[in-house]
Amino acid sequence: MTDLYKQPADRERTEPALTDDIWNAIISNDAGLDGRLIYAVKTTGIFCRPSCKSKPPKREHVRIFRGAADAAAQGFRPCKRCRPDGKGMPDEEWIRHTAKWIEAHYAEPLTLAVLAEAQHASPYHLHRTFKRLTGVTPAEYIAATRVEAAKLRLKETGETVTEVALRTGFPNAAYFSTVFHKRTGLSPSAYRQAQEASGSYPSKKRTEEGCSC
Repeated sequence: MTDLYKQPADRERTEPALTDDIWNAIISNDAGLDGRLIYAVKTTGIFCRPSCKSKPPKREHVRIFRGAADAAAQGFRPCKRCRPDGKGMPDEEWIRHTAKWIEAHYAEPLTLAVLAEAQHASPYHLHRTFKRLTGVTPAEYIAATRVEAAKLRLKETGETVTEVALRTGFPNAAYFSTVFHKRTGLSPSAYRQAQEASGSYPSKKRTEEGCSC
């Protein structure tokens, strides 16, 4: 029988290697390994049981631990779906992590389904819990985060409105303008003009005047 905990010679023996057998167990949701090991995903900071029904991660993003305590000691947090530590993370802490994840990934195409998959929860549970604890829905928080990022780019760069839209997660300039106006009362161009009038926007003229070369 293959040793699931076989270690390469150059790795510390305290952390099991991700063998082909373990990887196959993870992608097939094999409950037979539950209680024997935990896998953690480096890109999300979450650890799961091998039987977790969440979307399988990329193999290169996975670390293997002998138990939940070992994974937690390395800074990983328990999956809300499979509850590998037997109790799961408090909702308040989970939503804080979710908000931080949004702030780090707002420029990517985000939907409730994508967010729920990344946080290892059902869309319904995530939506309900996020709204209960923050007062806004995940979609509203994503939009607000994108608008704040867009305001900064409009204020500090010479990017066009379309460039700002695409770099802050909006699919096009028209939708960006609609959301931006709804949240600020100004169009992106009007916001930039207001910033320029107040001396906050690095216009070409002011840049040239400030050049000491």
